[in-house]
Amino acid sequence: MDIYDLSFFLSTIWIGPFWFAMLFYPEKEITEKLMKGPWFFIGPILIWWLVTASDPQGLIDLAKDSMDPENVLSGLATILGTHAGASAAWAHMVAGDIFVTRWMWKRCLEEGSDRWITATTVFFGVMLMPVGIAMHVALVRNNPN
Repeated sequence: MDIYDLSFFLSTIWIGPFWFAMLFYPEKEITEKLMKGPWFFIGPILIWWLVTASDPQGLIDLAKDSMDPENVLSGLATILGTHAGASAAWAHMVAGDIFVTRWMWKRCLEEGSDRWITATTVFFGVMLMPVGIAMHVALVRNNPN
């Protein structure tokens, strides 16, 4: 297992306790305390920084490719095709997923959503973010509570 495999694993495992707390214990005080600070997303963000620092040339190449609109996508594909690029992208996605999932969880509590609505949006918030957001918008908006 190299540093990139480890960073992939750690960024995934980091959000697990936060996700499980929102999923299984959404209204518990311990979940509220756990989700107050930045800890739920800080791990994957730090991992992103460490992975990016381990291969700064990838970020430099991406910045150079961004100057030419015809090369942006191919430059991004090249970077994502490396272990460092894929690992950094994964940490980035995981941080975004848990951040938005926290917002959906909090909104479900504020709106008094049924338990199944909270569980559904929290589950899909991390597993399939676009599906989670769509379900959240549709279900919470239409919730009679």
